[in-house]
Amino acid sequence: MFATLKNAFKIKEIRQRLLFTFAMLVVIRIGSQLPVPGVDRSFFANWFAQQTSGAFSFFDAITGGSFLNMSILALNINPYITSSIIMQLLTIAIPQLEEMQREGEEGRKKIVTITRYVTVALAIIQSTAMAIGFGRQGYLVEYNAINVITCIVALTAGSAFLMWVGEQITEHGVGNGISVVLVINIISRLPMDLSSLYELFVKGKAPATAILAALIILAIILAMVILVIILNGGERRIPVQYAKKVQGRNMVGGNTSHIPLKVNTSGVIPIIFAQSIFQFPIIISSFVGYNGAGVWGEILKYLNSNHWFNTSEWKYSIGLLIYVVLIVFFAYFYTSITFNPLMVADNLKRGGGFIPGIRPGKPTSDYLSKVLSYIVFIGAVGLIIVSVLPYFFSGIFGASVSTSGTSLIIIVSVVLETVKQVESMMLVRNYKGFLEN
Repeated sequence: MFATLKNAFKIKEIRQRLLFTFAMLVVIRIGSQLPVPGVDRSFFANWFAQQTSGAFSFFDAITGGSFLNMSILALNINPYITSSIIMQLLTIAIPQLEEMQREGEEGRKKIVTITRYVTVALAIIQSTAMAIGFGRQGYLVEYNAINVITCIVALTAGSAFLMWVGEQITEHGVGNGISVVLVINIISRLPMDLSSLYELFVKGKAPATAILAALIILAIILAMVILVIILNGGERRIPVQYAKKVQGRNMVGGNTSHIPLKVNTSGVIPIIFAQSIFQFPIIISSFVGYNGAGVWGEILKYLNSNHWFNTSEWKYSIGLLIYVVLIVFFAYFYTSITFNPLMVADNLKRGGGFIPGIRPGKPTSDYLSKVLSYIVFIGAVGLIIVSVLPYFFSGIFGASVSTSGTSLIIIVSVVLETVKQVESMMLVRNYKGFLEN
């Protein structure tokens, strides 16, 4: 990877793209420190420190600390991510959107435009909830209409600005802009997490104990990274044979190819969906100032990941079992709406292709569905391991960090995809040079 980046900097066009991406990331980090006008930042820091839920820690991690600092980028790209997921689901449910998707580049542009409007609408809703909900608790220096409106405008503008930055990185920089923004936010919290682990397991310990603890921490992190890389790159290749046919005086066809079925077909989406369902009641309860008493308070403890694997209250780990079931469910659900075996089988049949030993048409569709069900389960198990391990170490050893398994999957997948894009740019340039010579 480092050799690829080193060679990339020797090429002017790619070097300019890399420097542009870096400049945009610097702008983002500066923006994450600019406070919203009229906000009492000390109040929010104290309020955040009192929260016992991991929901806000994860939210702060994917916003790169902007949420904790209550900067103008506090909402970050979360409205855009939410709107993108909504549009993906609606594309399956609404025929008009499905038609747009099939129109090619023009249809894609229309869907992107709608996604932008939905993003701004979600940002307005979320910023309004924060300004009013927190404002009543002392979040604003003075709770009045002007400060509330200023807060809403600042947070909405910050989210829209980040969406624009992400699009500019995609067009003029390297990688998928929104993904790159998300990764730099998560990476910015890594030093704080490593410092927390050092304070808890290494500092003040005997030299032998400290060295052993550091080696164990590094081994666990390395093992999780390797697992995520395997999970991200693993795929089942279904062989495809194309029949020979006569076109004019020539015999064409007879080629072989394959259908790549990724082990982790749904990416990190199942974890995000499951976490959202668990965290939504906790976040709403915090906004309204609920003190956690009564039956509802007990339910919230089952949903709160900070109570899982807690040796003094094992009963709350039942919530973890529900969380695992939701990950498996959403892995199958999201795969079912993004991969259509019947459509793939029809396309193969029309193109004269077939899977050796499998009849074209419905038998091919049934075969793909059967294979897909197996590999989706394997991918879901991998997601469960990566997402649950941080909860295990947090509950048993008290190693609470903001960088979760979800964050790790995002980092590894985006870094790998970005490196592949840089390699593709270099390959294209080499082809151009060869043709010119």
